[in-house]
This record gives sequence, structure tokens and C-alpha cells, in this order.
Amino acid sequence: MIRKVFPLVVVLALMAGALIAQDKSVTLTGYLIDNSCAASHATDKTFATWVKTHGTSCAMMESCEKSGYAVFAGDKLYKFDESGNISAVDLLKSTKSKKGLHVKVEGTMDGDTLKVTKLTEITE
Repeated sequence: MIRKVFPLVVVLALMAGALIAQDKSVTLTGYLIDNSCAASHATDKTFATWVKTHGTSCAMMESCEKSGYAVFAGDKLYKFDESGNISAVDLLKSTKSKKGLHVKVEGTMDGDTLKVTKLTEITE
């Protein structure tokens, strides 16, 4: 009996491991910020409020653009992959917002990095 059950248990364990290893799809709503400014202010007690007023012109500065981008959503910072960084630059160039760029991000989590498939501005 054990000889018949053991291979089945092994196969099920491998399948479960493969499912767990798959990327997790996410949709987040939050505020776009460059990684340079996020690193400088993330430990501030008022960071959650500050990020909502972060200037888009600051986020477009060369040093900020080179640092890459993230979204602050649900009291957590999610750093973008290269595709997300490109989308963020495009969005920053086209927005009329001067500060607090509110966005919706769709993608998959790969460790600590958000692989962005879609980035759109939320306009109220």
C-alpha cells in the first residue's frame, strides 16, 4: 500500500510547489514615487501623507528617474521592474497633475519587485 501511495504524494507535493512558485497577480491603487525620494523619506512618520503631495516635477528629475519608481499602496512600497519604470516615465510626462500622482497598477509580484503590465492615472 505504501509503495502505491508514496509516488502519488510526491507528485502532489511537486504540483503544489509549482503552484506556489507562480507569480502572484496584483492590482494596486496608490501614489507613484521615485525610489530616490522614497528612500529619503520612507522612515518619516508623515510619509503616507507626504507621498500624496510629492511633486511630479521632482519625480521627473534625472537623478530621480534613474533611481526607478514605485507605488505606495496600503502603507507599503512596491518597487517597479524596468517595464514599470518606463511606464512611470511616460505617465509622468503626460500627466497634468503637479503633485500626488494617484495611480492604478496591475502586474505580478516577483519577490519584492512588481512586474508592471499596466499603469494608469486615477483622476477624481
